Amino acid sequence: MRKQAEVLDTIWEVDDDLWMIIEPILLAFYPPKETGRPRVDFRQVFNAIIYRLRTGCQWNHMPRELGSDSSNHRWFQQWRADGVLERIWATIIEECDEMGGVQWDWQAADAMLGKARFGGPTSAPTRRIGRKTARRRACSSTGEAVRCPR
Repeated sequence: MRKQAEVLDTIWEVDDDLWMIIEPILLAFYPPKETGRPRVDFRQVFNAIIYRLRTGCQWNHMPRELGSDSSNHRWFQQWRADGVLERIWATIIEECDEMGGVQWDWQAADAMLGKARFGGPTSAPTRRIGRKTARRRACSSTGEAVRCPR
């Protein structure tokens, strides 16, 4: 008999209780407009941002069900520039602290390392290990196997 795997909740989808905390912050910064093109679903954008930050994938490699990569990236940049993400983070920390979920005596910062863009810092030239001593056959016009002058 095969054991059936238990389906776990995703780590990037915001549940309803958490969304009730986040949505008023977003609506305070960006109230809905009566005219114009309809806006993207903020909950889907927030889920996409969490997915991107948790997995480290590129914006254009995210699953299609998380929406348009360009819209998600644009809203992420807008929220970062306007301080919305900091406000959401502070509100969540405050809520967790009231429930006793934050241990202030122990904190850690997480980091992600990536490759250096544009070559990184310049380094010293690589030193030559030894002199080449192999003979070359095509050095002379006659095709003789002679040592080529340098």
